[in-house]
Amino acid sequence: MSDTSIAMGSPSEPLRFHVEGEHHVENGTLLGFWLYLMSDCLVFACLFAAYGVLGRNYAGGPTAAQVLELPVVAVNTTLLLLSSITYGFAVLEMQQNRRAPMMAWLTVTGLLGAGFIGLELTEFAHLISIGAGPQRSAFLSSFFTLVGTHGLHVTCGIIWLITLMVQVGKKGLIPANKRRLMCLSMFWHFLDVVWVGVFSFVYLMGVLP
Repeated sequence: MSDTSIAMGSPSEPLRFHVEGEHHVENGTLLGFWLYLMSDCLVFACLFAAYGVLGRNYAGGPTAAQVLELPVVAVNTTLLLLSSITYGFAVLEMQQNRRAPMMAWLTVTGLLGAGFIGLELTEFAHLISIGAGPQRSAFLSSFFTLVGTHGLHVTCGIIWLITLMVQVGKKGLIPANKRRLMCLSMFWHFLDVVWVGVFSFVYLMGVLP
């Protein structure tokens, strides 16, 4: 009997254990996500290094200045940077427990991200159509790998965003959903920082004289 009472505890003990467990899970989730972001930093660092080594090897093919269109990429960059701002507005609404405005800002964020991916796919299709595909030279191989990997991350972020919006619609702004939204916020801002590096290192340095 005493063993059972100890296992069950008083009515307040399960509640206290639940709160402590939730706190532990939250810290573990955020720590794990930071570790993931650091590993992603290493992945992109390797891709930047590869582009730095191979980015001038044209093999008689087109150069960056000949095939990359800076005005289109500038529009694309604007879309992604604006999506980071709108996600910040969504986080502010989340902190005030205002679900409807938060969902509206998340929708705008997703649409801006989709616009970014759409323009990037259009750029890839144009390059391939003029014979500047990834197999043409080391420059184009490293370009497609670096930019394409970033685009894949943004696509995964959009899918994650839609999934979270469905979860918030069903369960509301529970602590678990808030924690997930904060993890996605870190991921989305991380992608913005990486893209600033891509835009500067690949496009600006490649196109400008």
